[in-house]
Amino acid sequence: MASVHELARGRERLRALIEFALGEGWRVVRTSGGHLRFTKPGCASIYTSSTASDHRADRNARAQLRRADRQAQENGRG
Repeated sequence: MASVHELARGRERLRALIEFALGEGWRVVRTSGGHLRFTKPGCASIYTSSTASDHRADRNARAQLRRADRQAQENGRG
């Protein structure tokens, strides 16, 4: 697996997002198109741009990761 630095390619906001995802058990890979794909067993894959123009993109991606985790936990209980 590539390092956080390689995945973030010098973007500080991406580095924080990637570190958060790894800490929550997600696997992070860069797609051939340059996007980031976050995967975790039992959860839907999450894709995000590595060059988002929206300043809230990292927060939105983090929220998507948390929502996917929460939904997987709820589905596992039901």
